Amino acid sequence: MQSKLQTKLLLRKIAASRGRFIAIVLIILLGVLLFVGIKSAGPDLYKNARIYLNTQHASDVQLVSTAGLTTKDEELAQRVQGAVVEAEKIVTTVDTDSKHLLQFYSYSAERQLNLPRLTKGRLPRSANEVVVDDLAREEKEYRIGENVKVQTDLLKEQSYKIVGFVTSPQFVNKHSRPSSSQGTVDYFVYLRQNNFTQREPSQISFRFNRLAALNPFKDDYQTQVAQETKKIKQVFSGRAEARQDSLLKKIAAQLKQIEQSQKQLTAAKAQITAASGGRQSTTPELTAQQQQLDRAFSQLNANKQSLTDHPVKYQLNERTALSGYSAYGDLSEQISVIADVFPLFFFLIAILITFTTMTRMVEEERTQIGTLKALGYHRREIERNYVFYALIAAVIGIVLGSVIGITTLPKIVTRMMANMFVFKETTVTFEWLTILLAVLLALFATLGAVLLVTYRELREKPANLMLAKTPKVGKRILLERIKPLWSRLSFNRKVSYRNLFRFKSRMWMGIVGIAGGAGLILTGFGIRDSIAETSVRQFDQVISYRAISAITENTDQDKLASILAKETKHESHLPVHSESVTIKNKKQTIESVNVMVPTAKADFDRYLKVNAKLTNEGVLLSRKAASLLHVKRGDTFNVVNGDNQTVRVKVAAVAENYLGHFMYMTPSYYERVMKSKPAVNSWLLKYDQLSANQEDNLGHKLLEDAQVVNVSFVREQKKVLDDQIANLGPIVAVFILLSGLLTFVVLYNLTNINISERIRELSTIKVLGFFDREVTMYIVRENIVLTIFGIILGVAFGNGLLWFILRQAMTDEVIFPLTIGVVGYVTSILLTIVFTIIVMLVTHRKLKGIDMIDALKSNE
Repeated sequence: MQSKLQTKLLLRKIAASRGRFIAIVLIILLGVLLFVGIKSAGPDLYKNARIYLNTQHASDVQLVSTAGLTTKDEELAQRVQGAVVEAEKIVTTVDTDSKHLLQFYSYSAERQLNLPRLTKGRLPRSANEVVVDDLAREEKEYRIGENVKVQTDLLKEQSYKIVGFVTSPQFVNKHSRPSSSQGTVDYFVYLRQNNFTQREPSQISFRFNRLAALNPFKDDYQTQVAQETKKIKQVFSGRAEARQDSLLKKIAAQLKQIEQSQKQLTAAKAQITAASGGRQSTTPELTAQQQQLDRAFSQLNANKQSLTDHPVKYQLNERTALSGYSAYGDLSEQISVIADVFPLFFFLIAILITFTTMTRMVEEERTQIGTLKALGYHRREIERNYVFYALIAAVIGIVLGSVIGITTLPKIVTRMMANMFVFKETTVTFEWLTILLAVLLALFATLGAVLLVTYRELREKPANLMLAKTPKVGKRILLERIKPLWSRLSFNRKVSYRNLFRFKSRMWMGIVGIAGGAGLILTGFGIRDSIAETSVRQFDQVISYRAISAITENTDQDKLASILAKETKHESHLPVHSESVTIKNKKQTIESVNVMVPTAKADFDRYLKVNAKLTNEGVLLSRKAASLLHVKRGDTFNVVNGDNQTVRVKVAAVAENYLGHFMYMTPSYYERVMKSKPAVNSWLLKYDQLSANQEDNLGHKLLEDAQVVNVSFVREQKKVLDDQIANLGPIVAVFILLSGLLTFVVLYNLTNINISERIRELSTIKVLGFFDREVTMYIVRENIVLTIFGIILGVAFGNGLLWFILRQAMTDEVIFPLTIGVVGYVTSILLTIVFTIIVMLVTHRKLKGIDMIDALKSNE
């Protein structure tokens, strides 16, 4: 009988307070949805990448050489223990029809590493068939059945039929392609291996199967790969010197052979001269042979000089060197960091509001608890009613939040990333630890609150519980002491302000709830704006040049300048020395720091605006590098150059820079510390705005000159970063949407609690003759004040939370400046105001339906 009564009371309680019950469910649902859903996205991103890289047998390390590789290198590679080794041939050439720069990779059915993944069509079966980069299909540049036509001696055929499209683990970013000596590659192509005329491989790939289970973007994997790279270096120790000696000996032998041929040719000329009676004479054949020998002699001497100036180097490239690979890791890390911070604060606010709601619900029913206790019900039986109420609300919120969160948010994130990267979406991962944590937090907010309050209430005697709590004694508030202001307020306003300060817990709960929601909305906009600002500041404010042209050190600069002079939109250029170094101190080492030494110190500010002046007393070090090394103006640190020479330099100033690590110095300071003059090997180019096609044409014109090694455009770098920013857009939109919903539900719930706690008070003023609008304003006026203070605190909270998230999300090479645009501030404030107005309208309708007689009945 008692059980049936309790069940009826429970169902009646849910029905009578369905607005509050639904609000509790929604708050728990939103908190769990974002907490579980977004935190599951990071592991899914890493899992998708790991599955793709393992399925396609992506290499961990690749070996290349400035002088090419040989069969001897292949033999050495096979000695690396635990490695799957494969050599491949690569040819870069232009499609004669479309003018696209294509990079051909050797393919065979026995291929073991870096396997292409078919997206449409089929793989090559015959010698004249190829598969092309899937990016070409997306951009509708090639179709199955069309031909790719080339003109190169490095391939046997000059026309190949397209039979399919593929992605490759060597090109994980769908839209980012590497640069070559002929320019930026447009698309890659896989071609049957027997079509290559070259006998020696272009690169050798290594894969270590024991690393397959590791997350390929985490430190553990990087550490393991570094250890394997050391093993490869040991195997190839001294190989560069041996290859250098071999090439020099080969050149010496060829020069000797030319000398012998020259002697034979001289003898032949002497015979002809003798036969002609001593008159100097020759034949067209001998003249042609002489010219051929002269050209070969000049070319061999040039090759010998080049080897002397630039000794052979063997370079090991880990996966991080692949185009777009690091970008995916950085973006996934940023999403994971944001997912660790933003949803947690979101959930904490949801828990705070839920805890308060459940606490007040129990406190409102003191009389019922006292009655049941007086009738002889055991405390567990009385508690059970509220426990089940809390459990039902919590379970519904947890289940719906978990299911919706796990099945929607990770898919939104992974599909978004799939638009930019080759890693495909796989099955959703259930992060059980995250789900368990969400369950515990949700139960604490509901069940924990119920148990705490019922325990406290049931300690009192039934007679005390059956009496309504004595209202708090009214006190003078701060505003009353400001008599000129207080005397001008209407009676209704005075009552509202007194009520606010009389019930401080209610006031602070309202302010915290509104501030939390408004702050989260603002944070969402701030994440978007701050990351976007990195691109704006780096490429629009710091960098003033539009392209970098890498040139050989013996370039005829006047000739190159004449080529640029023909370009009508070309403004100017700045010759610089550029090289990559490693910088370090006792605590930190930073690799791949770009050193830039301009020839004209006075012109430096026209090309780079780093808020610091070049000086002969030290270097300008970019802000992120200075932060990682913990150095400031006047400090010193070590620099290790490409020749493994270590020098110590002084920080003259910290340079403003937001992407990458840079170090700028004058030629005088460079010569002083490096003990050598900086050789010009790059030009910074400034020109009026060019379209992408115009930049491509400029690049091709420059690369026609053999002295130009490469041309890199700032537009391409900016596009890569902008694509990453665009990928964060849907995630930020989800944050803003859910934060808005939470703000609305919190406002509605707090107002609902306020009305239920003051129903007798509201009924009293209604009986006294207050109109419906005046009764509504009795509550809404308080909400307006709470909303104003909530927005003010929300702005401060949003900025603080954004600062914390950005500090966590920063990578070793990127700085995110804290930026929130006007749109972010206006939207977060307007949304909060709109939600307040909506709640006001709902409240007005509810207050119009109050049963005054029932509400004013005695509680005794």
